[in-house]
Amino acid sequence: MIVIFLLVLWWKKRSQKKFANLELLKKLAPNTSTFKATLKLLMLILGISFLILALVNPKMGSKLKTVKREGVDVVFALDVSRSMLAEDIAPNRLEKAKQIISKIIDNLGSDRVGVIIYAGNSYPLLPITTDHAAANMFLQNANPDLVSSQGTAINEALELAKTYYNNDEQTNRFLVIISDGEDHQEETRQVAQNLSNEGVKVYTVGVGTEKGGPIPMRLNGSMIGYKKDNKGETVITKRNSTVLQDIADIGNGKYIDGNLTENPVNEISEIMANAQKNEFETKQFSDYKDQFQWFLGFGFLFLLLDVFLFEKKTKWLKKVDLFNEEETKK
Repeated sequence: MIVIFLLVLWWKKRSQKKFANLELLKKLAPNTSTFKATLKLLMLILGISFLILALVNPKMGSKLKTVKREGVDVVFALDVSRSMLAEDIAPNRLEKAKQIISKIIDNLGSDRVGVIIYAGNSYPLLPITTDHAAANMFLQNANPDLVSSQGTAINEALELAKTYYNNDEQTNRFLVIISDGEDHQEETRQVAQNLSNEGVKVYTVGVGTEKGGPIPMRLNGSMIGYKKDNKGETVITKRNSTVLQDIADIGNGKYIDGNLTENPVNEISEIMANAQKNEFETKQFSDYKDQFQWFLGFGFLFLLLDVFLFEKKTKWLKKVDLFNEEETKK
């Protein structure tokens, strides 16, 4: 800006010399002031400089902040047995279950979440955490190959879920089981009752159709046929809503049809939102105070001065004779 100003000033002086000599110009334009033009430039530069500093947002001093987190504990038990690969609902039961869990997690506030996967046995995919992004990331990798034995042992997931609730003061603890309900264990109802006695509400979500469908078999991602039984007949897996309904009733929860994603997502999200929240984390940290407003104020002040300053000499400035004009005339 200074370079441009000097170039313009040089161009003006050069053009003025072509028009008339300096003495004549002073008589023709007696109010012309190089000082006022320079002063306006200074105000403009100061104004823009302070605005730039305001954008940087300088911080000084410090203040102590206290952040409290409140929420409930929600553990998701995902069935990853081979029957969940059935494609009687699109794209398949397992992917539908993942979609449901992911959307519920996205709707949660500061609630803590954990993820269990199970088939013939259970496996802790993600411990209880407030990191919802990590939960979604681990969830995408859930598949039948992560569990050593196949089958559908819901009682294994229920037993493992007990270890997830590490906050004894938490009054609202939830377990959400997402499965096709093909349970092969007799003691599931008793385990669900024990969990309910410990204050855990058990909700179940059923995926799959009553008509059922075959279980696709793949090798290196390529379809090689459908699972067959000992007689060589194609196995048809069906959703068993009765088992899931019984577990939900015993667990003081509710059974929800999961074939339409919106049903369990909306219902469970509403339940979590209305549940009583417990404080489980309090943090204190120092934070610097923003000081940008001072620089912003000075920036606008100098810009306003630039607007209201005129390049012509003022009456009082003429009397000051900063450039010794009177002495020069003598």
